[in-house]
This record gives sequence, C-alpha cells and structure tokens, in this order.
Amino acid sequence: MAYQDFGSDLRLLKNLTQENDRYRGSDLSTAIRPETGLVDLQTVTGVQNLQQALLLRFITHAGELSILGHPDYGSLLYTLIGELNNDTNRNLAKLYTIEALQAEPRVKEIVSVDVIPDPKIHDMVDITVSITAIDSDTQLNLVFPFSFQEGLIP
Repeated sequence: MAYQDFGSDLRLLKNLTQENDRYRGSDLSTAIRPETGLVDLQTVTGVQNLQQALLLRFITHAGELSILGHPDYGSLLYTLIGELNNDTNRNLAKLYTIEALQAEPRVKEIVSVDVIPDPKIHDMVDITVSITAIDSDTQLNLVFPFSFQEGLIP
C-alpha cells in the first residue's frame, strides 16, 4: 500500500501538520477548479488524509460518535481540560495520544510521542508525534498544541 492508497476525504482542517485542540474543523474548504473556474470542495488524499484523520481523532471526544456506531473513536485528551499542567497530566496526555494512535489502522509504528510544555504559556503543551504508516518507511510528524485551560485557544 502506498500513501495514495490511504483514500481521500473532504478537507476539514486548515493546518494538517499543526492543529490545536479547540479549533475543530467546522467548515468545508473550497477552492477554484483551474479547468473550469468554478468553486469546488477541497479534498485531502494520501498522507494528508492520514494527517487529518489523526488530528480529528485527537480532537474528538472518546464516545462522541457512539450514536453513529463508532463508540471507541476519539481520544480522552479532553478529560485533561481544567487540570494542572504537571508531570502526571502530561504523562496522561501522552498515554491518551498513544491510545488514539493505536486505534488508527493506518499507523504501523509509533516512533515517538512527546508532550513538551510551552515556555511562554503555562497551561499549553505541544504534543509531538512521529509515526510510521503501514507499508511505508517514511516517518510522519505532527504537532498538536493542547491547552489544559478551558477555553484557551493559542
């Protein structure tokens, strides 16, 4: 399987390498189709589709899609909102991120997950992820800013 085999989907997130925990995709992206000049919905394919899928998994509350038949989809990161930015909760953030990555069938190997405190904003961390996708030796890297403070959008 090659990256192009990851399928395609509608583009829901603007930034596929660094998306935060509160700015959830709410609008479909559009683009001008060069051959016709008409507006069309943007799609993501290949590795971008995997990036978007992982980020959406992180920002979706576990159990939120139960009514749609996906009770295990999402992550528990949201349970840390309102908690202190300390070693214990950063370790929980790492655990919840690893659990979400393990649930994605296109992830072959989790190379690393690091939760790094923001030196300027006390309640912020960057969750950096490196994975290897199935049938690939190339690492995919993502940064997911997460705030322990309710309502904080970086």
